[in-house]
Amino acid sequence: MSSTLADARKRLNAAAQHVDCPDEVLARLEYPMETLAASIPVRRDDGSLTFFKGWRARHSDLLGPTKGGIRFHPSVTMDEVMTLSFWMTMKCAVADLPFGGGKGGVSVDTKDLSEMEVERLARGWVRAFSKMIGADRDIPAPDMYTGPMTMAWMTDELEILRGRKEPGAFTGKPVSLGGSKGRDTATGRGAYHTTRHLTKALGLPDEGATIALHGFGNAAQAYAKLATEDGMKIVAVSDSSGGVFNGDGLDIEAVIKAKEAEGSVSAHDGEEAIDGDALLRAEVDLLVPASIGGVIDEDVAKETDAAAILEIANGPVVSDADAILKERGIEVAPDILANGGGVIVSYFEWVQNRSGDVWSLDTVQERLEQRIVAACDAVLDRHEEAGSLREAAYVVALSRLSEAAQARGTCRQFGEC
Repeated sequence: MSSTLADARKRLNAAAQHVDCPDEVLARLEYPMETLAASIPVRRDDGSLTFFKGWRARHSDLLGPTKGGIRFHPSVTMDEVMTLSFWMTMKCAVADLPFGGGKGGVSVDTKDLSEMEVERLARGWVRAFSKMIGADRDIPAPDMYTGPMTMAWMTDELEILRGRKEPGAFTGKPVSLGGSKGRDTATGRGAYHTTRHLTKALGLPDEGATIALHGFGNAAQAYAKLATEDGMKIVAVSDSSGGVFNGDGLDIEAVIKAKEAEGSVSAHDGEEAIDGDALLRAEVDLLVPASIGGVIDEDVAKETDAAAILEIANGPVVSDADAILKERGIEVAPDILANGGGVIVSYFEWVQNRSGDVWSLDTVQERLEQRIVAACDAVLDRHEEAGSLREAAYVVALSRLSEAAQARGTCRQFGEC
């Protein structure tokens, strides 16, 4: 058992103490139902051939077809892909979506590739995993270093292979090719609504909460804009190149412009410099890790001065840090709740593609808020019993998955037919 996936399973097992869940159902959820690895050949612009390692994992289809992003990043491994597919199952269950969890990836640094080489890689990924993909089976979406254009290439390649249109097989597409309005800001917007709805549970002030953002990609930028408009103060942000701090609140629009122009938030002049390590320990009302997994380990959990944490990234707090944060009274809004906005609007895109309907931006954003509020309420209902927001979220997810498994009967449920 891989260490990252084993770490993720600890939270599932903790939630099982609060749910009447048969051991066989729990065992079924401990490991992905299907994982495929492939070597993807890419013809480079100079005529040479390079092979890239790629994966796709489908964790569980108890609630519906599997759903999850594809990331192109040098650190991608099969272990990571399987773990992310597990988290996607939990995230979809918390949001009460008719999906299970899936995830895919390629171990590649796209900065070393031309745009045409990235397109060849994207199309090669589809050719390698096309048997897994479909609107009723497995629905990929963008993730790290993939985006709407990547999904456009992938959708086109699948449609070439199938000889028919299949817009619902991928989400996160350009709006002109069947993508949903509001998908680009959905993760950050969902995290913002989570913050507002969990203000009391997180112990935040009603107005003027101070926030530090570790990571400043698209989701964090959308979150920062909405939080600032609502009167919260973003006092610190960082990315892989550095960070900036201002106790009175940063000019978020100026920081975003600096990052767009120079590639780093540290290019924003006139603010105090801060690195990511110091930001994680800053004295703020809310720490928002929005970069990569595992940044809040036991040492950071012991030393952070944040009063609460909200996870936009996947798995930023390691499981061994949970008990330390709980003992210190630091509540955590977990990733499987807080960053669910992206998959919720991906669900909306899937629905629109299958129905042939097109929703307005206002409709998407209104329905996103409704879904997030409903998910938060479900978690709050189990909060006191579970003892933490994280464990409550896993209790909600496991309860829904267990109910679906048992409703199928033992033959289908346990694979004994």
